[in-house]
Amino acid sequence: MNASQCDERSGDVGLLFLRVSGGLFLLCVHGMPKLLDYTAQLQLIEDPFHLGAHLTLILAIFVEVLCPLLVVAGVLARLACLPILFVLLVALLLVHPQWTVAEGQFGWLLLILFATVFIAGPGRLALNTRLPGVLRHA
Repeated sequence: MNASQCDERSGDVGLLFLRVSGGLFLLCVHGMPKLLDYTAQLQLIEDPFHLGAHLTLILAIFVEVLCPLLVVAGVLARLACLPILFVLLVALLLVHPQWTVAEGQFGWLLLILFATVFIAGPGRLALNTRLPGVLRHA
């Protein structure tokens, strides 16, 4: 294996680590609590677009459960990053505009992480590389 192949492999491993760790973090810390305790979360969810608590929570569950699973698997990863990035920006800029960078640091770090996956793509260690057609190029 030459140096170029080694660099490519380590880049793919890095993207895999980024996708899996970031996706599982978002899923476990934000998505699963909403999914598993739906009723309690209805009382807590912010509704910045006045869609109603139920619809807002359903959309949040989609973004924080389904999208991270797609990112972890590397299937439609770039597309799955878009709703995540949107929700993070809404949370940081509209829902919690009073937060300092220090108070919102985890949100900003998640924004950086998922923006990186969006820019770089899932890498070659992703399920989409094994799937035919449109999923390979997304």
